[in-house]
Amino acid sequence: MEDKKKTLLEKIALAKLGGGQARIDKQHAKGKLTARERVNLLLDEGSFEEIGILVTHRTKDFGMENQIFYGDGVVTGYGTIQKRLVYVFAQDFTVFGGSLSETHAEKICKVMDLAMKTGAPLIGLNDSGGARIQEGVRSLGGYADIFYKNVMASGVIPQISAIMGPCAGGAVYSPAMTDFTIMVENTSYMFVTGPNVVKTVTNEEVTSEELGGASTHSTKSGVTHLTAAHDVDCIKKVRQLLSYMPQNCEEKPMAIPYKLGDEHRDKLEGIVPDSANKPYDMKDVIKGLVDESSFFEIHENYADNIIVGFARLGGKSIGIVANQPMSLAGCLDVNSSKKAARFTRTCDCFNIPLLILEDVPGFLPGTDQEWNAIITNGAKLLYALSEATVPRITVITRKAYGGAYDVMNSKHIGSDFNFAWPSAEIAVMGAKGASEIIFRREIMAADNPEEKLKEKEQEYADLFANPYSAAQRGFIDEVIMPRDTRRKLIKAFSALENKVASIPKKKHGNIPL
Repeated sequence: MEDKKKTLLEKIALAKLGGGQARIDKQHAKGKLTARERVNLLLDEGSFEEIGILVTHRTKDFGMENQIFYGDGVVTGYGTIQKRLVYVFAQDFTVFGGSLSETHAEKICKVMDLAMKTGAPLIGLNDSGGARIQEGVRSLGGYADIFYKNVMASGVIPQISAIMGPCAGGAVYSPAMTDFTIMVENTSYMFVTGPNVVKTVTNEEVTSEELGGASTHSTKSGVTHLTAAHDVDCIKKVRQLLSYMPQNCEEKPMAIPYKLGDEHRDKLEGIVPDSANKPYDMKDVIKGLVDESSFFEIHENYADNIIVGFARLGGKSIGIVANQPMSLAGCLDVNSSKKAARFTRTCDCFNIPLLILEDVPGFLPGTDQEWNAIITNGAKLLYALSEATVPRITVITRKAYGGAYDVMNSKHIGSDFNFAWPSAEIAVMGAKGASEIIFRREIMAADNPEEKLKEKEQEYADLFANPYSAAQRGFIDEVIMPRDTRRKLIKAFSALENKVASIPKKKHGNIPL
């Protein structure tokens, strides 16, 4: 029996060494942690239970039968984060460059199945050179198995992908179908085809970092939701992100203790300028409304004319979608519509109430926007908010013009409570543009057309550039002072806590993709 115990301990020790100390040293030299170090840092101390530690590949071609490593390049199992159950897989770059084999994929699929069965989040720590080419179609089949399970788990359990090294070819499509992707700056990249293929096909010279690094995907493509300075920062952000989310679609997000006090916020009074054309930072409004230091922004550097992120209000998790007047005057465009629609649907999947902060002059005009399908893409946000059944509240801080007024969670598309500040302007368009159309003949016939335009502009503004016409019709539930907004929101979300809403019975809707 002692010999058998010794054999077991030797195998486990070999498995924990991965590809060997020399390869571990190389990983550290690149500023990267090993797969096991990442898992231990991610999970609560001592909580990790490994599954499949003694799995090996089955390949006998190309001399692979002489290269056997326990675990086969991926560490899988379960543990807790803040005492809540999660399942995790971490690809081990020290073993065959973390490449995916048939058995490697089977291990990942096993923890995906367990996560679905037990209603717990799934976290993937990706660091892989791609498919194990020695296995041919078997490795491709392994990817497809994972993709299918990603889709089946979508909207059921939170899925988070941390890209902590290379992720190329077919491997990128699994993270793309998860709820959130986090990339590590300078050590991770994602692309379908690498720089060499790009050069061969298009004759473009580009580095891996330029083509698919964290900066590229956080600013240009929007593929990654968050970036991290290094592995430790990445793990910290995964843990922080999960703190705003429930375990699964059947639960509500975890609340933290909060004692209500004086919820008035006087600093909100001076944020919106008197001039309707002067920008201000909507993040100042957000910080004034939510619990201190609780705002966790998503997609911060992509489509920055709209802000999305999580926060806490009275200790409870909410999702925020807010126009940003500091960028493109807060107009909705192709990218901001997609960004906000995706975040809205994520919150709705996981029972996270939505707060919409509105200051939008309309959709961004121009040939570029029209040719890139602003119609279809703007409709994505309209569809996502109309479909959402979670509690939804809108606060109009200033402009709410045209079709964008409808899209930004208006009463007409199912918002539960709509508030407006006294500075709100709710109209088909701005006073100047409206006056030029309505009073065109009168202005042209005037002795001083410029003076007449200003007169008519003021006349239109007095009638419509305010929240009161909408309030009279019930489109706005209450016009409130900025300082009272936090108190109103806490009470309103509390009132909506047991909201029950359903959509018509159907297989699924046909969102304008």
